[in-house]
Amino acid sequence: QVQLVESGGGLVQAGGSLRLSCAVSGGTFNRYKMGWFRQAPGKEREFIAGISWSGTTIYYADFAKGRFTISRDNAKNTVYLQMNSLKPEDTAVYFCAADRSALAYITSNQYGYWGQGTQVTVSS
Repeated sequence: QVQLVESGGGLVQAGGSLRLSCAVSGGTFNRYKMGWFRQAPGKEREFIAGISWSGTTIYYADFAKGRFTISRDNAKNTVYLQMNSLKPEDTAVYFCAADRSALAYITSNQYGYWGQGTQVTVSS
């Protein structure tokens, strides 16, 4: 059973930074593409960033480009999301996701495994 556990969320002031981590167990991590999504209250879950199993292919949502960085450490079975210059509109629950398929990255239905999420709150 593949399990994903996010950590690193919290309360930060606007302009600050956070680094989210997602530890994966129960599967062959270096064969999974990984993604980060977020969901704010009353809104749909939205794609933030995705990374291939090798780390050589990376996608970002437009709002994330230049502020967020996705990376992975296959030796630690962990994927990261470095978030800089945070804004109040970044407030949401942040989820990591995994899947063996490499066909698509930006839609949530392309991921079969999900973590439970970590809350990020950015104060103004």
